[in-house]
Amino acid sequence: MAVPKKKTSKSKRDMRRAHDFLSAPGISTCPQCKEPKLPHRVCKSCGSYKGKDVVETE
Repeated sequence: MAVPKKKTSKSKRDMRRAHDFLSAPGISTCPQCKEPKLPHRVCKSCGSYKGKDVVETE
């Protein structure tokens, strides 16, 4: 069975985990209704994508 020869220090362990954080999603605004939306997705409030009405909303 593989066993580490030396104890991993706190510094090495934390450097390895330095990039394991969550980043917030990029939020853009809809050009038609000015509501926040995720990029490259249909707007949930007005149903438009790239200036065209794609989905009917109430």
